[in-house]
Amino acid sequence: MAGRDVTVRWRERMLFEGGASGKPAILVDGNGAEATSPVELLLLAAATCSAADVVSILEKQRVGLKALDIQVRGTRRDAQPRRYTSIHFSFAVSGEGADEAKARRAIDLSIEKYCSVLASFAPDIPVTYDLVIR
Repeated sequence: MAGRDVTVRWRERMLFEGGASGKPAILVDGNGAEATSPVELLLLAAATCSAADVVSILEKQRVGLKALDIQVRGTRRDAQPRRYTSIHFSFAVSGEGADEAKARRAIDLSIEKYCSVLASFAPDIPVTYDLVIR
């Protein structure tokens, strides 16, 4: 099993910086006031993980990708712990040879099989998406 390590250091108030050794640090705000919050980072990680899968799969489908934009909305519980109860992606894809069938195939494979970040979420969290081909 491959392991990963990160380090976090408190800076001041609720600001922290951290990341993997030898890589640029990421600023995180425990309250989300001055920087991205930890729960927002979860959404960013899911979006980036899925984006990497989609790019790779579309390249294999010989799509000349010009742009891939993803917005992710996570809905959280009101009660503690305020975990996500649903996640919705909005994908926008453009490129030579990009069509709805190819894009949906790539997105479905990412969400259902390849994205390790999404696979790390609780299995009862529904993940949905919509798609626009530009």
